[in-house]
Order: sequence, then structure tokens, then C-alpha cells
Amino acid sequence: MKGFVLDYINENEFKKLERALKKYNMLAYKKLNFEYYPELRKGNFIGELISKNKSEKTETYELKLPSDSMFKQVHGDVTLKYIVYKEQNIVMLDTLTPTEILLEGHMAELTTYKGVMISKANASKDMFKIDLLNMLQNK
Repeated sequence: MKGFVLDYINENEFKKLERALKKYNMLAYKKLNFEYYPELRKGNFIGELISKNKSEKTETYELKLPSDSMFKQVHGDVTLKYIVYKEQNIVMLDTLTPTEILLEGHMAELTTYKGVMISKANASKDMFKIDLLNMLQNK
């Protein structure tokens, strides 16, 4: 068998995150599907090696996806966490972060404030961050 197989730790949850990423951050979604997944299938493990488990012979990686700078500052980096099982030629896709905002975006339509999506649960906090960042940029 050539290359690695992409599998999921929790496929249902991961697909929800992926659909929300497609809806709210198309750049990250396109890079993930058209550049990063093919590289993972080839065995080129991109991103930062976080840990190695010698007993299970696994490696855990975290890959930062491209995103808008304002989104990064408000919600954090968009990252893919995956685990590589080299002996079985399997890449297990674990999760996409920021999980909370992506899952909330999957459940219901999110609103935007000055071009950045905001959560319904923390709307005032997110708007405060956006206003603060805008004030700092304008100085």
C-alpha cells in the first residue's frame, strides 16, 4: 500500500468542525484539503511535532492553518491536531481548533462584527477584543 490513510478519532465531530471551517474560514479550508491532506497522505508530516509515544509508536503533530490576523487575535490560531501511526500507515485526524467557535458556528449562524465572526455566548467579550485591537492598530 502506498502512502498513508487519513482516518478520524471522532469522524462526526471532526466533520462538523470541517464544515464550519469551510463556512467561516475558506482560506484555511482550501489549504487543508488541497495542500495539507495530500502531503499527509504522502507521508510528509507537516506542522510541529508535539509528542512521541514510544510504547504505541505514535507521533502527535499540530499544524497551524492560515487565517485572518484579526480572527487569530480574537479567537486564536486555527490548528489541526493529528496523530501518526507509522507502522500501520495511518494518520488519525484528531481535532480542529478553536473548537468552541467552530462548533457554535456549526450549530447556528454566527454574526460578524467589523468583519470578524463573534460567538453568541461571548458576544460582548469578542466585540470588546475587536474594538481594542482596532484602537491599537489605529494609533
